[in-house]
Amino acid sequence: MEGNRVEIDGGIMEGGGQILRVSTALSCLLGLPLRVHRIRAGRSQPGLRPQHLSGLEIIRDLCEGKLEGGEIGSTEIIFTPGKIKGGTHIADTKTAGSVCLLMQVAMPCVLFAASPSELHLKGGTNAEMAPQIDYTVMVFKPIAEKFNFTFNCDIKRRGYYPQGGGEVVVQMSPVKELSPINLTERGTVTKIYGRAFVAGALPIKLAKDMSAAAVRCIRKEIRDLYINIQPVREPDDQAFGTGSGIIIVAETSTGCLLAGSSLGKRGKNSDKVGIEAAEILLKNLKHGGTVDDSLQDQLIIFMALAKGVSRVKTGPITLHTQTAIHFAEQLTKAKFTVTKLEEEDPSKDTYIIECQGMGMMNPNL
Repeated sequence: MEGNRVEIDGGIMEGGGQILRVSTALSCLLGLPLRVHRIRAGRSQPGLRPQHLSGLEIIRDLCEGKLEGGEIGSTEIIFTPGKIKGGTHIADTKTAGSVCLLMQVAMPCVLFAASPSELHLKGGTNAEMAPQIDYTVMVFKPIAEKFNFTFNCDIKRRGYYPQGGGEVVVQMSPVKELSPINLTERGTVTKIYGRAFVAGALPIKLAKDMSAAAVRCIRKEIRDLYINIQPVREPDDQAFGTGSGIIIVAETSTGCLLAGSSLGKRGKNSDKVGIEAAEILLKNLKHGGTVDDSLQDQLIIFMALAKGVSRVKTGPITLHTQTAIHFAEQLTKAKFTVTKLEEEDPSKDTYIIECQGMGMMNPNL
C-alpha cells in the first residue's frame, strides 16, 4: 500500500485541524492510506493538540486502522485505515477541546459503517473556535439530515473552558448512500429564537442581560418579528464548571436556519456577548445565502460523498470552506464549482457552491 499513500500538506490554506478532520475522515471512508505533514504549521503551538489527537484516535478505532505519530505536538502522522465498523466508541479530549469537532470527523465515517454506532464524546460543549453544541443541535442537525440520514444527539453534561468535562452521546445508523441537497431559496425570516445560558457560579441575571441586549440589537434592523431568546440557568448536575453564552437562530419560510452565537468570558460584559451574537446573525441574514458562515464548510464533505448534484447558496466563501473543498477534491472524485451570483442584488455578496458528488456507496449494506 506504500505506493498508494496520499500526501497531505497540513500547513496550507486554513492550515489548522480542519485539514486533519476532512482528510482522515475521507481516508477512512475510501480506504486510502494517508500521510499528513506540517500539521498546523502556522499556529502558535504547531502540531497535534489534545482535541486533534482524540479525533484521530476515534477514527482509528472506528475502522481498526493504524496511526503512527499520534502524540501531542506531533507535526506528522501516517494513517492506514481498516474496515469501518459500528458499535460504541469513546473519545475524550481530557480538555475543553470541542466535542462538536470530534463529531465532525467521526460522523461521515459512521454513516458508512457496517452497523449502528454510539459515540461518547467528552470535552468542551461550548468552546471558543468551534460550533457550540447548541448550534450543532439547533442548526447543523436539521440541515445535515437533508442528506437523508438522521442522528440523535443527547447532551449528558455541558463542559466549559478551561476544564471541559462535558459529554455528548451521538447515536447513528448507517445509510446505503447520501442524497444531494438543494439549498438555493432563502425565503423570508419567519421567526427568531434562541437561548442565553449561564452555568456554575454565574447568576441568571447575566443570561437575561445577554438576551435583552441581543433583542435590542436585532430590533434596530428587524422590527416586526417576535423574538424569543430564553434565559436559562443550566442545572448543576448537567453542567461541569462555569460558563455562559448565547445562540440566536433565524428560521425562514423555506426552512433555512441561520445563526449567530457568542461565549461569555471573564471580564467580558454580558451585553457585549448578546450584541456580538446578534451582529453575527444580522450579518448572516444580510448576504442572502441559505446557510450561515459556520455551516458552510461543515456541509462540504457530505456534498462530496452524496450521489448527484448538490447546490447551496451562501454568502462570502470562508477560508474553512475553500480548504474543505480543496481536500475533498484531492481525495474524492467529487467536483466543486463556486459561482458568484452577479445578476442578483449587487450589494449582496452571494455565491452558489455546486458539487457533483462521488456517490459513495456503503459496501456493508
